[in-house]
Amino acid sequence: MRQGKVKWYNGKKCFGFIAPDTPNEDGNTDDVFVHSSALKAADIRFLNENDIVEFEEEVRNGKLSVTTLKLIQRDEESA
Repeated sequence: MRQGKVKWYNGKKCFGFIAPDTPNEDGNTDDVFVHSSALKAADIRFLNENDIVEFEEEVRNGKLSVTTLKLIQRDEESA
């Protein structure tokens, strides 16, 4: 699993993006799309900007998307 910080997440729009800390095995460092379905599957109610997460991704429609998500640490300033 890769680790990164939540760049932003909008609960009303049900999606956001994660900025990964390291490149994936293909060398890609692009932000990764995260949909509310990944939060629901991980039993996470919400994400705040700068929360630290671990995630697995796959390419969907030509873009990186989160498939598995785990909350590591909440950003104390956003909580």
